[in-house]
Amino acid sequence: MVDESLLVSTRKGLFTCERVTGGWRVERGCFLGDNVSLALIDPRHGTWYAALDHGHFGVKLHRSRDRGVTWTEIAAPAYPPKPDGLDDIGADGKPVEWSTRRIWAMAIAPDAPAGLWCGTIPGGLFRSDDNGESWRLVESLWQHPGRKKWFGGGADAPGIHSIAVDPRDPRRVALGVSCGGVWRTEDAGETWSQRAHGMRAAFMPPDQAYDPDIQDPHQIAQCPGAPHVFWAQHHNGIFRSTDDLASWHEIESAGPSTFGFAVVVHPRDPDLAWFVPAQKDERRIPVGGAVVVTRTRDGGKSFEVLRRGLPQEHAYDLVYRHGLAIADDGDTLAFGSTTGSLWITQDQGESWRALSHHLPPIHAVAFAL
Repeated sequence: MVDESLLVSTRKGLFTCERVTGGWRVERGCFLGDNVSLALIDPRHGTWYAALDHGHFGVKLHRSRDRGVTWTEIAAPAYPPKPDGLDDIGADGKPVEWSTRRIWAMAIAPDAPAGLWCGTIPGGLFRSDDNGESWRLVESLWQHPGRKKWFGGGADAPGIHSIAVDPRDPRRVALGVSCGGVWRTEDAGETWSQRAHGMRAAFMPPDQAYDPDIQDPHQIAQCPGAPHVFWAQHHNGIFRSTDDLASWHEIESAGPSTFGFAVVVHPRDPDLAWFVPAQKDERRIPVGGAVVVTRTRDGGKSFEVLRRGLPQEHAYDLVYRHGLAIADDGDTLAFGSTTGSLWITQDQGESWRALSHHLPPIHAVAFAL
């Protein structure tokens, strides 16, 4: 089945793009003026979810059962009260916040008919078994001794931004944590193990650079058709695992830069992946003011730099970790930027077409049936 809609989460609303005769078009907006951080589509029954960050007024979660025509507010993941006297100090020496600052990742939990996973800042994983009507904190991860070493990357607090549910066994779930490495459960969250071995953190002293508990993966992606293969866009560059997260190896050269936030992998070809590179750390802009997408077809041995249809001068678009998406057909991709530009391709990135240059800053894009 071909994906027919694209949901675009922005600083000032959620926008829906539809596939129409002759291509794609922005059709409508919801929550106009509100900060929509993320959207999730549940293909089991076509339900859409939208996470809103109201700043001082908190995080909200909404659900639509009619493809975004109407929305109902549902429960947002909430931390339990912090126990009196608990000495919960983070790696930065400050007390850990026990409150939801941002919904940073959502995923389907196929081991239950109405199951959902949700990752948040400050680093808690939540589970719902009733389509988001209620949530519970996964205490086994929150209380794990390894969490004491997590710290904030771009945000002041650590956060779970990637949730990869294994198509071979829905009880196996991998998480990307910034900064906290890669974690996996084999038993639907009862127990957890660190799976960031081989990643390198150049921002740490040399004797700590390979410590898996302090790695900063910006995004992790699992290939559905070859689920033993994972890709990661890390703060230090690009990493790949071909042994089911037993280890990672670093890819040291890729087009203008190995730095970025987003990565997607082809649904059936584990050697085919896309990235949107940038200059790292203080700058966070495209290299040379040119927006490009890099693509590898051979598992990272070589990369192509894709430019056709993208601005090549005086362009300062940054793409966040959820700002790049691939459709199930493996040919259609879309990405949105911090300047409100939105591009789409239907030939695996050979050529790109702008759907808009005037949306609010884009947090995330996602395809929907």
